[in-house]
Amino acid sequence: MIKKFEEADKEQIFKDSLRYWNTGKTQEWLDLGINFIMGDREGYYFCDLDGKHLMDVHINGGTYSLGHRNPEIIEALTEGLKQCDIGNHHFPSVVKAALAKEVAKVSPEGLTHVIYGSCGAEAVDLALKSARNATGRKKIISIQNCYHGHTGLAVTTGADRFAKIFLAERSEEENVKVPFNDIDAMEEALLKNDVACIIMETIPATCGFPMPEEGYLPAVKKLCEKYGALYIADEVQTGLMRSGEMWAITTYGVVPDIIVTSKGFSGGIYPISAVIMNDRASQWIRQDGSAHMATFGGSELGCICALKVLEILQREETKKNITFVSEYLRAGLERIKKEHPQYFVEIRQNGTIMGLKFHGVKSAVAVMQYLYNEGVWAIYSMNDPSVLQFKPGLLCTKEFCDELLEKMGSGIRKAAMDV
Repeated sequence: MIKKFEEADKEQIFKDSLRYWNTGKTQEWLDLGINFIMGDREGYYFCDLDGKHLMDVHINGGTYSLGHRNPEIIEALTEGLKQCDIGNHHFPSVVKAALAKEVAKVSPEGLTHVIYGSCGAEAVDLALKSARNATGRKKIISIQNCYHGHTGLAVTTGADRFAKIFLAERSEEENVKVPFNDIDAMEEALLKNDVACIIMETIPATCGFPMPEEGYLPAVKKLCEKYGALYIADEVQTGLMRSGEMWAITTYGVVPDIIVTSKGFSGGIYPISAVIMNDRASQWIRQDGSAHMATFGGSELGCICALKVLEILQREETKKNITFVSEYLRAGLERIKKEHPQYFVEIRQNGTIMGLKFHGVKSAVAVMQYLYNEGVWAIYSMNDPSVLQFKPGLLCTKEFCDELLEKMGSGIRKAAMDV
């Protein structure tokens, strides 16, 4: 029997986690002074079992863009449970078809085929497989020090840290990594006309949210067309209106061959991901539609949640609020930055997608710790710990933003004084 949060023994949970769950991850947070066990959560706040409140501006990489336990999504799921369960992955269904049609409607022209998964990495794997099928080639180009998930093909495209520990590295015959914003290196990797696809997060999160330079992403797309490769836009963290548009890639004037979405697609309520493809990328579904299947991919309950997410995202009041949050928090962060120009050195931003860079190789780790003590949860970028991932929710109120900026200012000031 699972105990209620108020009845749970925090010390015992840590012991059980160290013994039975993930020893290394649990110990890492304890070593950083973050002795947190998640209890109650609502909107953009969540609480420790002992009552400590945190403002959530990591939102699990965008999973909680619409807040924790969004009541509209919970209501949609509850209503759905009156008729549905996960469904059957062999059959079409009312909600799977409805969601696919809606996803195609909000995606760039030509991306009209949707296949579901249960998480982002699973969807990345399918996107890579689809590109290989479409081109008859195996080689994949990705960005150095990036991240696309931990599953079979996805992990090989990411930073060595995630692949080597499981002996999952691939030779340069299959995987090539190039620096972000280096168009010459990208073309050099494509010269042999043997590349199936390029996969990139539109703004690479785990690398610290470096922003694409002017013209870089359109130039990459042109190179894909020149050398016959497909362009996969990983929008797991940057999509679903976080940029102010449904997909961040379109803010750079690029129509990819494939878009991958997950995290916020679920509303944080029921797991679901999707691969959105054009005709070329999706040709395998006409060759053998059973070549890829997933029991929990496109579960009917997940589809119900995702339909409600898309409905909320397309409301005019949501779009206006995204603009407000992006501009209001940027202005407040600029004021804080001006107070500590030698320490708080850069704000990287596209809409609500933000990376805050600090002076020092691991400076964002310290900032994270100070903000945690102030009651703010934002996490450092795993592959560039000088950058803090700062991801405000799309429905934040002015009152929330004011409280957040006050605590951000206090935490960053204390971190700067401690250098």
